[in-house]
Amino acid sequence: MSNEARRFHVAVVGATGAVGQTMLSILAERKFPISKLTLLASERSAGQQVDFEGQKITIQDLATFEPAGVEIALFSAGGGISKEFAPKFAAAGAVVIDNSSTFRYDDDVPLVVSEVNPEAAKNRPRGIIANPNCSTMQLMPVLAPIHREYGIERINIATYQSVSGAGQTGMEELGKQTAQLLGFQEIEPSKFPVQIAFNLIPHIDEFLDNGFTKEEMKLVWETRKILGDDSILVNPTAVRVPVFYGHSEAVNIETKKKISTEQARELLAAAPGVKVVDERKAGGYPTPVTHASGTDPVYVGRIREDISHPRGLNMWVVADNIRKGAALNAVQVAELVANGG
Repeated sequence: MSNEARRFHVAVVGATGAVGQTMLSILAERKFPISKLTLLASERSAGQQVDFEGQKITIQDLATFEPAGVEIALFSAGGGISKEFAPKFAAAGAVVIDNSSTFRYDDDVPLVVSEVNPEAAKNRPRGIIANPNCSTMQLMPVLAPIHREYGIERINIATYQSVSGAGQTGMEELGKQTAQLLGFQEIEPSKFPVQIAFNLIPHIDEFLDNGFTKEEMKLVWETRKILGDDSILVNPTAVRVPVFYGHSEAVNIETKKKISTEQARELLAAAPGVKVVDERKAGGYPTPVTHASGTDPVYVGRIREDISHPRGLNMWVVADNIRKGAALNAVQVAELVANGG
């Protein structure tokens, strides 16, 4: 980073969760300038110790913690925790980067993808910056350069979202059900409404009055806010799939100006945070397991013109939902803040 002389008191709220643990790994990997690191979680996790760069840091109870002195707070502990505690940290002087949906749709809270709208992080009147939903997050670095050059009128998208998006209990349920079914045992769904092992579930989050789920509508609301264009039409379907890490998206866009496959590849190859894997051969495309899991980029492949629409383009977009879809962007936004953004 360019601001090595300045170091920050950083707090990670939800430090014991999958995203929180990944945040810690990324803070270390990217050598974020930390003067002091505070780890916070629920009372039941308080007292546990976590290794960070050779030091053992004791987790503190969020409910009794006094946030004065914290300069940057990374929140990934659920919407209820964010609603209660993020304003308290902000009032005490911290810049809060929140991974929940609590503040995403508030006009006075910027919704930031580091490669797409970093300038928005500067305008934070409440001291809070929101992280987008994981499925929106990976879509934006791919669509933003196309929208800026060619204009996007409509997006048809089907997401194929891994069980880690449902937390540790989602991963445990997939593993347990897989073992039970392979052992010819009966299963009883708990985390998911129906069997997830060897199955697909076209239902993520609660159903809304319009027939879409909240997870699907997040793609509508967040895409428009991040790209700054309420005229973009978005038609989403969100599906939970039996994959542990990595979300995939089948994306079809209709642009105002014609964009060819070659122009799209060239534009995306130059886009920050995006890696093009697009060969027309077996294995010449990204998958959540072979490419995305444990890595930083958003991968895009299967780029081809829509044979049913004169200005249509098809793409396949894959990323690690825990890493890029949540933890990495939060740290990248923290870097913007640390560098004066």
